[in-house]
Amino acid sequence: MKTFNGHRSWNAWNVSLWLSNDEIYYHLFVALIKEKGIQKATNSIYHYLKGGKTPDGASYNRLSVKLALEGLEVE
Repeated sequence: MKTFNGHRSWNAWNVSLWLSNDEIYYHLFVALIKEKGIQKATNSIYHYLKGGKTPDGASYNRLSVKLALEGLEVE
């Protein structure tokens, strides 16, 4: 399978970039994952972003949000 910068697609990479590139959001998402678990955190964030796109035009879909959250370092 062809990858893009270590991600499964350009869309997955772009969503990950936008969700994890801001320090405040990074810490918020890590705390949400610790408190609720990856699935509930994914559902919460996806519900908020559903139908939207990154400034670069990548779609916020459930899989790309989940993959972005899985890529965060959670202690």
